[in-house]
Amino acid sequence: MPGEKAHLTREKETLLITLCGKALESRLPDSLLKDWFAAEAVGKIDYDFGRLKVDRNLGVGLAIRAKAIDDRVRAFIARHPDAVVLHLGCGLDSRVFRVNPPAGVAWHDVDYPEVIALRGRLYPDRENCRLVASSVTDPQWLETVPADRPAMIAAEGLTPYLPADEGPKLFARLVRHFDRGEIVCDAYSSLGLKIVAMTPSVRATGAKLLWAINDPHDLEKAVPGLKLVEEIAPYETEHVRRMTLGARLFIGVWNLIPPLKKIGRLLRFEF
Repeated sequence: MPGEKAHLTREKETLLITLCGKALESRLPDSLLKDWFAAEAVGKIDYDFGRLKVDRNLGVGLAIRAKAIDDRVRAFIARHPDAVVLHLGCGLDSRVFRVNPPAGVAWHDVDYPEVIALRGRLYPDRENCRLVASSVTDPQWLETVPADRPAMIAAEGLTPYLPADEGPKLFARLVRHFDRGEIVCDAYSSLGLKIVAMTPSVRATGAKLLWAINDPHDLEKAVPGLKLVEEIAPYETEHVRRMTLGARLFIGVWNLIPPLKKIGRLLRFEF
């Protein structure tokens, strides 16, 4: 039976990098994510994943990032079982299945219409999970989201692809819309964007990286009410030991050089 066609280009195509990496990591005997949905989805899509050159180290790195975000979403839901969760730029990530929120949580997966259409063909429907077919920067979709509940907003692999002038505007709209909540996202410095753009996986898609966050406190200043509460280095974890020896040595040296250590981080804000 022919697989699902993935008619995605440039920035949208990068979601296949993260899907492939999580699928690869989930097949490892010591998998951190155990993301069987990702593994099954890769097998259903008619696409040459080999051209993305996703290897074990990239897969483990993506899994570390995803697990860190998953943990913070779970912690927020544990404190607020009636929360609204926005998964911005959700792509084909199966976070809602990994986190498995209780029935009182209103989950929203938001991405471009063609991405949501593919997602709907690959994954089963889930109660209290709404698929929102829209660019995250279009203000109209947010108007349909309840504003009177605590909000957890997760944005994995999104900020680099937002136009530099649109990123702060999006954060500001989110903060204005909800009474209170948290935002967890990954962010890259200007140097980080250059390095990521040179990786074989991103180069294969032709995607352009646009928004650098060199100092997260600049975002606090640009968005009234936003407060940085946690800054997480991507590789300061015992899970790095699952990478190859060469990668572990490289990361060890990398973390000794402050400008390199800060090229990519996870940020958690409260508002």
